[in-house]
Amino acid sequence: MDRRSFLRNTGFVAAGSLFVPAFMKPLEAMALDELSLYKNLVVVQLSGGNDGLNTVVPYGNDIYYQKRKGIAIKPEQIIKLNDMQGLNPNMAALQEIHDQGWMTVINDVGYPNPDRSHFRSMDIWQTGSESNQFLSTGWIGRYLDSNCQTCKYPYTAIEVDDSLSLAMKGQTKKGIALKDPAALYRNTNDPFFKAMLQNDKEHLDEDNLGYLYKTMIETSSSANYIQNTSKVYQNKAVYPQSGFANQLKTVSKFISSGLKTRVYYVSLSGFDTHVNQIQQQGNLLKQYSEGMAAFLKDLKTNNKLEDTLVVTFSEFGRRVEQNASNGTDHGTANNMFIFGGRLKKQGIFNAAPNLGDLDTGDLKYQLDFRQVYGTILDKWLDVNNADILNKKFNTLDFI
Repeated sequence: MDRRSFLRNTGFVAAGSLFVPAFMKPLEAMALDELSLYKNLVVVQLSGGNDGLNTVVPYGNDIYYQKRKGIAIKPEQIIKLNDMQGLNPNMAALQEIHDQGWMTVINDVGYPNPDRSHFRSMDIWQTGSESNQFLSTGWIGRYLDSNCQTCKYPYTAIEVDDSLSLAMKGQTKKGIALKDPAALYRNTNDPFFKAMLQNDKEHLDEDNLGYLYKTMIETSSSANYIQNTSKVYQNKAVYPQSGFANQLKTVSKFISSGLKTRVYYVSLSGFDTHVNQIQQQGNLLKQYSEGMAAFLKDLKTNNKLEDTLVVTFSEFGRRVEQNASNGTDHGTANNMFIFGGRLKKQGIFNAAPNLGDLDTGDLKYQLDFRQVYGTILDKWLDVNNADILNKKFNTLDFI
């Protein structure tokens, strides 16, 4: 088969970096009874810049109501967490999660010299860089790079999506992106695909095609392992009917079936609420909260909640004052949600945003987001955060 025919007849080139699972090859040899006994991390990305002030509402601060006359949440609607802050009413599903001690809210997380561009700020959060630093590897990818060099079996990372985020890309290791393990299994067991692997092994030594053929072989091996391991577990939990909930249901299936995967990555988009924010954000927060509550309860039922940590972030928050279109514009610092069965400090972690002390209309950050990453790396993934984040960040006491 010539190069042109190969490229035309395979979906792997079109898929870009979807299938780069070279590090997963050793997993196929694992016995199915070697279940995961280590801690799992689930990263949730809220794309578009979620408005943190209408998510965890500072209802105890009059300035909030002065600045947001058209979009402020009424005090009687708020699910109160303490005397100052409470949840958006669309997040009612998380009240039980909070009451169980499975949720922590970290206020005013950001970074110095913030960037209000969606693309640039998302790159900063995904790579763990300074605002004036441009990195080509993600913080999870660098974790894979550093940790996988000495592991008996390489740790892996799965993004439940069609494409791989920068956060998951390292220099030598990368995560794998897939929405449906059964579909990946079917594709890699297609007769044409299998025949090509059998008949064109000589291409493994060609510089121009060798890498692609090796990737295909290892993808086939990984697809078999993922499908044959995860299909053992039959998920009986009831999840909401939403794409986001389906992502979390897939993650739960992977965790509960014992996949040797350390990090999972999911996302929910649509949070760029410049116009008529109340309904748009409310619908998204409802999807997020109901999906997350179902996921956490599912993990608890399967005795996996204690070994799972979930962290939610958005690339930036919104400005304190609403705009003329009953929406909000790009801001800076934002809150983060942490979920799990081993939280050290539940509920509200730190002081509420100071709406009386702003930086030209924007919140001032209290905590650098890399302190959150550093805490996860040091205390949950058991690596020195300085090795991953390029300098040492002080850790926090939420785990």
